[in-house]
Amino acid sequence: MKNTDTVDRRTVVGALTAASLGLVLEGVVPRVARALPPNGTIVLVHGAWADGSNWQRVINPLERQGLKVICAPIPLTTLSDDIAALQRTLERTTGPVVLVGHAYAGGVIGAIHDDRVKSLVYVAALAPAEGETVADVFYKDPKPPQSPKLAPDAHGFIWMPDDGVRNALAQNASAEEKHIAAAVQRPIAVQCIQEKAPAPAWPGKPVWFLVAEEDRMINPKTQRFMAGRMSAKVRSLRVDHSPQISAPTHVVDVIMEAARATLPQGVGA
Repeated sequence: MKNTDTVDRRTVVGALTAASLGLVLEGVVPRVARALPPNGTIVLVHGAWADGSNWQRVINPLERQGLKVICAPIPLTTLSDDIAALQRTLERTTGPVVLVGHAYAGGVIGAIHDDRVKSLVYVAALAPAEGETVADVFYKDPKPPQSPKLAPDAHGFIWMPDDGVRNALAQNASAEEKHIAAAVQRPIAVQCIQEKAPAPAWPGKPVWFLVAEEDRMINPKTQRFMAGRMSAKVRSLRVDHSPQISAPTHVVDVIMEAARATLPQGVGA
């Protein structure tokens, strides 16, 4: 009889333990699933003298956080063309989006008015207000002495000199990374920086701004000015103009901060 009572007690305790564990797991698993929105997308937009490969050291770390990542190819022909190209990329996505722009692309991401875009991240980027040109903000403050001399060719396109890549565009990158950046560069048309910007979306969206304190292309003072008038959350770091190449971990951290704060139900918790 004792044996029967013992077995019965063990059966009851086991059943209760299993039931309790089931409740615990039932409570935990949905929370884990909710931490990673299945449709959260990061859209990365390259700047001048670049293409999507510019972001290659950022893509995988973001995807490991459960996010989908797309690099938007923009033609660098006019600001309007580039805005339209980014809009076409957005049409390929579903669900909430964080837009990330480097350098010139800040003027492109700021022109997107789409409710699915939950936040904007500027990486050493330019952010013209309505009626301003990219050139207006690019040349707002003096350039450092290492800044390259830029001029359009006979076709109206501006190329980055090799010494500009080495000394200003990505001076903190490895020799191999600089070589690749110079080899794959795409020129930017003068019209891109002379066209007046439309009304920006940033007054109504959360904004993060990575200020590159060692930037030799866009004066850090200019970056802080633009971040201030956007009421951006500023992350000021000792990085060069292209931290997505030379310091990608910092770029991923800022993007993830924006994603966790603005994508529904949080990300990467």
